[in-house]
Amino acid sequence: MFYAIISKDVDNSLPLRKQARPEHLARLEQLRDQGRLLMAGPFPAVDAENPGDAGFQGSLVVAEFASWEAAQQWADDDPYVKAGVYKDVEVLPFKAVMP
Repeated sequence: MFYAIISKDVDNSLPLRKQARPEHLARLEQLRDQGRLLMAGPFPAVDAENPGDAGFQGSLVVAEFASWEAAQQWADDDPYVKAGVYKDVEVLPFKAVMP
């Protein structure tokens, strides 16, 4: 089943994101290579494709996991969590309907 991992950043998270980004992306690439990643990306802090110094306010990952517990464990092990980027992470079951 798919799960949406919705994460919200702490204030001024950009320096923390930059430091942990390579490891964070490597985990997403692993999901992609396994055919389990539906989508992933950050929420810009301003209404712009490239928010520059404004940074980001959170992230969304939608991926397939064997259970809610497995999705939660994956989310808990995210390098952004360990680096203090996220102040809140929610894992919800997700039913892909479209496209």
